[in-house]
Amino acid sequence: MLRSLVLSTLATAAVGTAGLGPLPPLNLFSSPETLTVTVEKSGHPDADGTFELTCGDRAKGNHPAAENACKRLDRLAEEGGDPFLPVPQDQMCTQVYGGPALAHVTGTWQGRKVDARFSRANGCEIDRWQNLEPLLPLVRG
Repeated sequence: MLRSLVLSTLATAAVGTAGLGPLPPLNLFSSPETLTVTVEKSGHPDADGTFELTCGDRAKGNHPAAENACKRLDRLAEEGGDPFLPVPQDQMCTQVYGGPALAHVTGTWQGRKVDARFSRANGCEIDRWQNLEPLLPLVRG
């Protein structure tokens, strides 16, 4: 009985529901997501520093926008992508400079290890940064 229930659940997850977009990964052993976010050169003293964030039943840590950052991460998980992946090497990017801000995010998200660096060196990097606001602080170049 348990085997058929698990197989049925996996089949339903694999097929998905038409028109609703990709399903989030099936995680039978969910654990809190814990990230360390280090920001420097943002131009805002309150935004620079190292912040801890744990997302689970409720947001925890000293991240200045913990609750909203966890909500954003939840939405990104529902979309099924990985916002921590670097810009592909062959990606064409506009040569727009968004300022000297840098960020480094480490920890775990969706059961995966995270070790990602962010800058605002060009259009692709700016988009990548803005995609993670408010996990990364709002910065305008």
